[in-house]
Order: sequence, then structure tokens, then C-alpha cells
Amino acid sequence: MIRNIVHIDEEKCNGCGLCAEACHEGAIEMRDGKAWLIRDDYCDGLGDCLPACPAGAITIEKREAAAYDEAAVQARQAAKVTEPLACGCPGTQARRIQHEVEPVPTNTAHPVQSRLSQWPVQIQLVAPRAPYFAGAHLLVAADCTAYAYGDFHERFIKGRVTLVGCPKLDPVDYTDKLTAILQDNDIRSLTIVRMEVPCCGGLENAAKTALQRSGKFIPWQVVTISTDGRILS
Repeated sequence: MIRNIVHIDEEKCNGCGLCAEACHEGAIEMRDGKAWLIRDDYCDGLGDCLPACPAGAITIEKREAAAYDEAAVQARQAAKVTEPLACGCPGTQARRIQHEVEPVPTNTAHPVQSRLSQWPVQIQLVAPRAPYFAGAHLLVAADCTAYAYGDFHERFIKGRVTLVGCPKLDPVDYTDKLTAILQDNDIRSLTIVRMEVPCCGGLENAAKTALQRSGKFIPWQVVTISTDGRILS
């Protein structure tokens, strides 16, 4: 049948996951840092997800699609074994994290030194041609990573220009800004540090897309941090 149904523009999608939270039917899921309509018959075509998208990546189109199947939606929701969250995003799941407490030396003469080499650090605030980008090793990190990984300054910030952001909280797509930084400067390397939660895929995708658009060959790597502070990859 011909009916209204959601269309997601993969190029515009920044991976924030807000549309998946807004979809009451569970028709949208995050996969590889992008939103996907997983089944036509799960989408009622009413567009509750549209105002949630900060990137304007979602529209309603009229096309051939299976009829909305409310029974299938209810059956799928009933089959879910995970505990319901305040929203559908694993990044907001409340849980306690416990670590083995190691003794801290009390005779340390100096406090731990910050390794931050420039300001500002927010992607939205930096100027693409700021002088500190000249010949820089660039770190693009999700906001939460520095809190989750205890030795973040020594392991990641030291020797790099640091940019941070959160695609879930910032109503922008970082791709254009990062593309300009890579194109307009002699960037020596790119390190992307993200959390394991799906919404962080938006930051990784923006950085990778920016690298492709820059047309440059720049050594790059992606590091994923678990919510309990371990390096997963």
C-alpha cells in the first residue's frame, strides 16, 4: 500500500539517537552510529521522531510500504527482556560502578599536572584556523571519556590538541567544523576517543566523514572506552 512513512537521510544523521528515543513504536534503532528504520510495519507514519532530530535528517515520505502492524509492535515490545529505561538510550541507564581502591601516596610533592595545551576545547567554540592546529596531533573526544578513563590526560591529551563534544547534547552536526579543521591545517594524526554507548557513534562518524571530505591521508585511530573506564579497542 502507498502510505506515509519515515525517511532517514543517512548523510545528515549525526548519530545522536534522539529519534530512537522519541519513537514509541521502536521502529528506529541505532546501528553503526546511524539511525535506521528497522521495519516498515513498525512505523505508524505520524512522525513523533521528527521534532527530536537536531540535524533535520528525518522526513515523512509517501511510498509503497507494509501497513502499520500494531500487534507486531506490541509483541516486539513485550519480548524485550531488558529493563525499561527513562528513555531508550543505554547511555542514560543508571547504574553504580565500583572499582578496587588503590592506596594513594600521601607524600606527593606536586599535584597531578594538566596536559591540556590549548583553549577552548569544545568543538563548537574553536576557530578552524586557530594557530595551535599547525602541525598538531588532533584528539577528538566524547565529553564523558575524560571522566570514565582515569588516566585520560597522560594517555590521550598529552601531546595533542584536544577537542570535545557530545552529539546527543549539542544540537549540531560536527562534520563541517571538523572538515574545515582538517582541510585548513597540517594535522599530523587524528585520534577519536568515544564511549561504548551508541550515541557516541555520531561523534566517530562525524570525524571519519570529515577525514574523507578533507581529501587528505592522515593517520587515524578510534579508541572506545567502557562505562566502567576500560579501553575496549
